[in-house]
Amino acid sequence: MSPRPSQWSSGRTALSAALFTWGLSVACSDPTIVDPAPGRPHDSRTFFVPAGQADFTALPGATAYFGIHDGLHGNASYQIEVPDTWNGVLVMFAHGYRGTVPNLSVFPPATGFRSHLIANGYAWAASSYSANYFDVRAGVEDTNALALEFATLTGRAAPTKHYITGVSMGGHVAAAAVEQETLQRAASLVEYAAAMPMCGVVADNELSNYYYALTIAARTIAGIPVTSFPMSDFTARLPEVKQALWVDYDADPFDLTPQGEKFKFAFMHLSGGPRPTFEEDFPRNLDLLFVRGAGEGNWTGILGGLSANTTEVVYQLDFDAGQSSEEIVFNADVFRVQGDFLAHNPLRTDGVRAIPIVEGHIVVPVLSVHTLESRVPFGQEQIYAERVATNGNASRLVQRVIRSGAHCDFTTDEWIASFDALVDWEANGVVPPGDDVLDAALVSDPAYGCTFTTATRAGMPACP
Repeated sequence: MSPRPSQWSSGRTALSAALFTWGLSVACSDPTIVDPAPGRPHDSRTFFVPAGQADFTALPGATAYFGIHDGLHGNASYQIEVPDTWNGVLVMFAHGYRGTVPNLSVFPPATGFRSHLIANGYAWAASSYSANYFDVRAGVEDTNALALEFATLTGRAAPTKHYITGVSMGGHVAAAAVEQETLQRAASLVEYAAAMPMCGVVADNELSNYYYALTIAARTIAGIPVTSFPMSDFTARLPEVKQALWVDYDADPFDLTPQGEKFKFAFMHLSGGPRPTFEEDFPRNLDLLFVRGAGEGNWTGILGGLSANTTEVVYQLDFDAGQSSEEIVFNADVFRVQGDFLAHNPLRTDGVRAIPIVEGHIVVPVLSVHTLESRVPFGQEQIYAERVATNGNASRLVQRVIRSGAHCDFTTDEWIASFDALVDWEANGVVPPGDDVLDAALVSDPAYGCTFTTATRAGMPACP
């Protein structure tokens, strides 16, 4: 298969259609699929809820409920808050990645957003999930299970409607929760009325592909090419990479060598293309991204084998999205990771996949909000938009861009405005305005992202 066109090439949509027609055929195949045999590193991990961990104080005019609920892997903790004048709607909040620690923690919605929910009659609930790491399967199943236990845990009536929102990995949970495959496969089924992924991993395995493509680009441009995978020597040789790409990385991470300038362009194209804030934010997440790109390509043991795949990535070494002679040679010679995401992430008979797929098969309104960041890169939204459109559901997706390069960097006003717009859309049919994430000319315009941004971030260019 030929390399994947740049995110700024017209060829990419056709390829996405081909890939996801194949993905759909897999998803709709024999329902008696045998569950994967044990053997993943994740199968032997254990987690626990610290004593008293879920305790919290309700806001004025609301009642707090907290404790332990049954999760996919065992105990999970939960928090629920119900306003005195509840409107019957329950908002499920899915938290982000909590690392590799064994202790489980509930993370409620951001304070300002939480206050808005309670003041406007919405109850909310959040699970710790019953596992850490990037266990999106637990995130989906445990969030749904908690939603279904709401009446039992609170002694109140069952909700009349459910919404779901979440941040980062929780954005993956929120997006996956409204996919048709999840509705067909979830062990705990909740039919959400609408979803709002925030800074979400809304293109599943493409995040893993991005980490490795970026790391391989850095090594190759630095003159220390990758010859095998995993890159067991990457951390040891990272100082050499930095020395080749930066004049003095620690003193000034913006001061690049000529080779470093090529890496910066590769990074820009891999993470979403030319856009406001990239120049100012370029070094922000590099150390973290280098660490993540030095792993084993199996989602830290959530999957049983290599799933990362960079065979379709087209690397760009300058601003121009066309292929120069140097880039043609680079792409021909660069090392390619050749994992198989679906082979190591099969359908299961006991709920959703280990890493639920976000294909764009959605039947309810989805308002997805993202910054122009590179950590969970803005490019995730571009891939998501293509997948949704390929499956004929573009009318059900609105995307909003916030002018920040930081991960999940939203003001209270930005949270509230997006949520209220989603509710008005779902309840009243008023389709909210959004941003076009696929028009390269618009995305690169200095004013891009200004429409829904309520504050200028420190170090970022103000809206023109």
